[in-house]
This record gives sequence, structure tokens and C-alpha cells, in this order.
Amino acid sequence: MPTPLLLILCTVPDRETGLKLAKALLDQGLAACVNLTSPVTSVYRWQGQLEQSDEILLLIKSVEKQYQRVEALLRAQHPYELPEIIAVPVEQGLDDYLDWVERCTKE
Repeated sequence: MPTPLLLILCTVPDRETGLKLAKALLDQGLAACVNLTSPVTSVYRWQGQLEQSDEILLLIKSVEKQYQRVEALLRAQHPYELPEIIAVPVEQGLDDYLDWVERCTKE
């Protein structure tokens, strides 16, 4: 796997927001695929208060060299003041799939 791949996690408040962000990432060649999960329940501390909300989790498949652009797009278009954006390196996977992700995210 010559190009380091990333799985980027990002939660959004609803499916509409998730689809908007997914399409923007794909339109700009920053992701090969974005999965939107069923609602997940998030429990977290925000501004000193314990919070709970239903959110949609985005699973964004991209490459390390595009991370800064992915982050910039998410921050610019995300409705949250502090969006969850976490990148996890992909250590292994089906070679053909990993090659496809790399081809889809070329600059």
C-alpha cells in the first residue's frame, strides 16, 4: 500500500447534513466513499454540562495527503462549533479496495 490511507470519523446532527458533507467531499475528490450510519447516541461533556444527542456518524475513506483539505472542508461546512474529526490510519485491507480509494482521491 504505497499511499497511507485514513478512515476519518465525523459526527453530524442529521442525515441531511451528512449527505451534504459527503457529496462535497466526493465532488472535490477528497474521499472515495463516505458511509452514513444509522443514528448513534453520543454522550459527552460540553461546556461543563453532560449532554446526550442522536447523531449520524460519517465514515470517510481518504488518503493522508488529503487530510488537511478534508479537515478544512468539514470545519467550514459543519454546523457544530467544535466538530468531531478523528483520523485513524488504515493498516491493512483488501488491496483492490485500497487501490480504488487511492485512485479516487488523486490530486
